[in-house]
Amino acid sequence: MAGDKIRLRFRKTGVLRLLSHLDMVRGVERMLRRADLPFRSTAGFHPTPRMIFALSLPLGADGLNEVLEIELTTPLDAEEVRERLNRQAPGGLEFLSAKEIPLRASAVPRSVVYTLGVPGERVEAARSIAERLLTAEKLWVDRYKPRPRRLNIRPYLRRIDLATHDCQGSESPPGSQSQLVMDLWVTQTGTARADELLKLLDLFDLLDAGFVLARSELTLRDETPSDAPDGPPDGPPETAPLDHAPADAGDDAPAPPEWGLSPNGPVVE
Repeated sequence: MAGDKIRLRFRKTGVLRLLSHLDMVRGVERMLRRADLPFRSTAGFHPTPRMIFALSLPLGADGLNEVLEIELTTPLDAEEVRERLNRQAPGGLEFLSAKEIPLRASAVPRSVVYTLGVPGERVEAARSIAERLLTAEKLWVDRYKPRPRRLNIRPYLRRIDLATHDCQGSESPPGSQSQLVMDLWVTQTGTARADELLKLLDLFDLLDAGFVLARSELTLRDETPSDAPDGPPDGPPETAPLDHAPADAGDDAPAPPEWGLSPNGPVVE
């Protein structure tokens, strides 16, 4: 074939969780050049490397098993690509694995798992709310982009657990002996956001208190067995008018601030 495509798994933690998606893209481009990798570029007046991040991360969240795909003009061993990138990677960014995939393959997300340390005194209340959420027929949240509306996120909610063991892979403050686990479906037409669920669980304030949200798992459709016992929902999400939206609100109307957003849109990776 004319070139190879490499799928890499990586982790981004520490201060790099505050790096925006655009800065991450620019950083990886510099790493590709410094590693002297023969990457394929886009066409046009401003060519950029042909690379894809499977799913954006909320700003401020650790990514423990993220996915990056890179197209090469010259076939290279996947492990060599990983090692050369790791030699150029800053602290907090580590490429964990790499494999060759067909050029036509694409990293389509299937599900994600977010984790967050929870103080012991908050566990029982959060567990009680989680049980109510899992038994609810519908869970409505407000969305303002691309237009104001209410969205039923219940079909995307796969599992909510509160494990009573030490948090792993996070930088949460000492004393957080329990871990919230939020398992969510991801589809082409939507998903639930971690911050929305934290608000429903009355745990959103933990982010301001220094607890760090982490995305511990990211599964892909083409890496999931065809006989998997369950799967993501089909079709677009159920929506309803946003009652408290301005009467003249449209696609161009300013939206209230949301976690992980900037005036120019999502600040994610």
